[in-house]
Amino acid sequence: MRDLIWVGSSLDDLRDFPEEVLDLVGYALWLAQTGGKHPDAKPLSGFGGAGVLEIPVNEDGDTYRAVYTLTLPDAIYVLHAFQKRSTRGIATPTREIEQIRRRLRQAQEMSAQPRKEREGKRQ
Repeated sequence: MRDLIWVGSSLDDLRDFPEEVLDLVGYALWLAQTGGKHPDAKPLSGFGGAGVLEIPVNEDGDTYRAVYTLTLPDAIYVLHAFQKRSTRGIATPTREIEQIRRRLRQAQEMSAQPRKEREGKRQ
């Protein structure tokens, strides 16, 4: 089972989601940790393939998304969790994409550190 590492405020942001959303995202992340893939998980557009995945969840008319990466060998890194507030289309808002890109770079830096230096960041 691969470790799960939360980048930035992703864990705190996820904890603000409704219980039903938490359950689905938690199950999807567990599947990723064990080598599986939730049927709703899909590659996030603009990140070059299936290395960055999103889990979209619709609940009571609201859309929530959790984004994680499988590209780093040491762990699953949860990059972002947010409620989509855009009223136009299904595209992920630019500010959220920028946040994901920043956190992906941060995760890559974290992954390059010796394990002992990362221990405080694991959940």
